[in-house]
Amino acid sequence: MKSGLQRRLLLLLLAPLSLFALVSIYFDYEAAGNAALQQDQQLRRLAPLLADSVLAPGRTADDSPVMLLAPPVEEFIKARTGFAGYRVSDAEGRFLTGDAWISMVVPTTREPEFHSMAENGVTYRVVVQRVRTAAGELILQLADGSDARQQWVRSVFFKVLLPNLILVLAAALAVNWAVTRALRPLLALKEAVERRSPRDLSAIDPQSTPSEVRPLVASLNGLFALVNDQAESQRRFVADAAHQLRTPLAGLQAQVEAWAQAAMAPAAGRQLTLSADKIMALRSATRRTSQLANQLLALSRADASQMAGQPVHRVDLKDLCESVLALHLDAAAAKGIDLGLEVRFAQVSGHEWLLRELLGNLVDNAVKYTAPGGTVTIRCGPLGHQAQDAAGESQVFLEVEDDGPGIPAAERARVLERFYRVPGTGGEGNGLGLAIADEIARAHRAQLTLEAAGSREGVACGLRVRLVMRSPA
Repeated sequence: MKSGLQRRLLLLLLAPLSLFALVSIYFDYEAAGNAALQQDQQLRRLAPLLADSVLAPGRTADDSPVMLLAPPVEEFIKARTGFAGYRVSDAEGRFLTGDAWISMVVPTTREPEFHSMAENGVTYRVVVQRVRTAAGELILQLADGSDARQQWVRSVFFKVLLPNLILVLAAALAVNWAVTRALRPLLALKEAVERRSPRDLSAIDPQSTPSEVRPLVASLNGLFALVNDQAESQRRFVADAAHQLRTPLAGLQAQVEAWAQAAMAPAAGRQLTLSADKIMALRSATRRTSQLANQLLALSRADASQMAGQPVHRVDLKDLCESVLALHLDAAAAKGIDLGLEVRFAQVSGHEWLLRELLGNLVDNAVKYTAPGGTVTIRCGPLGHQAQDAAGESQVFLEVEDDGPGIPAAERARVLERFYRVPGTGGEGNGLGLAIADEIARAHRAQLTLEAAGSREGVACGLRVRLVMRSPA
């Protein structure tokens, strides 16, 4: 983590520094070019004055002409002592006077010509021109060793490359120091997480971390909370399953052990005759144990925290109600209960198998606790154009209504808890049906509501269990 940030910061610093260096080199080169152009123009202006400095020819053709340097030319050479000079040659290029070290270049025209030459490690800019003077036709050369373009490389090294190199090294040291100090809280956070026990899912204090890292800490805390909820749900499920299965399984085991001992008695002759009542009691116990195991499994699968990230699909509530009705017709007919259907087309986004489990538990409870000859009705449909949630989306409902004994208002909140049964409730049950339905409702971000279905002689009776959900667009 630290080395990665160091590389990024160094790259981000080196990129603009390199760009600045290139820009500086460009401007230095332009400045050197401008200085060289001005130097050429100065040499061009001094060339005619050097020609005027020739006053008369020598005594013979091989003698040096009589010369008196013009003041501008004399000042130019004195100002650049050791880096400037002149040469006068005859028309054929033979040296007459001046500085012999200036290499001869024979011009092809009478216009000034420029060239460069190197002498003793110095590069000179030389103007050469064929002119007619008082001593006849001569070739005049004027050299200047202060060419700005020749000093450009040294200038770039000392003014651009060397300062930027020092700056880069200083930046690398500064970045290393700054990143080391800046990452201390983050490294401390990493070490704190690494030292944690797998069972320690407590939230990290966001105030102990830099503000830039707090969104990451908040996400980690959210993940810890989700994992903790799932772990807590699993622990609760295991505890509930162990607690609830212990009693019926112990009863079954005790009854079977008693029968086995009776059959092994010498008087029984390894045979045992069971009455119909005992067989029916055994069947009832096994059915209740099987139902409890199935309900516990359904409760575990319907856990809202585990279903939060699962994909959802469109579910047709009308088809769902019709299929669940067919599954409970035999049980309702056995008790003489009128199991009816009042459905309209409605769709929701959710998990079809969970909604089927929810509706199946509601119908099973209604048929189980409704007296013979009673009525149970399954309904679904849209709530109407006026019924919308806070987001402005339309809503649909799914409900089961019966005319049974109902649930007192004071108990309606508690019956949604696991393994809770209203005191005095008859019949067999585990207190899981409504708890499973409530868990499935929360998995669909909906709420299960319980209310009286009607009243007899001013007393509330019956039960209506309703689930309201959003309709997909």
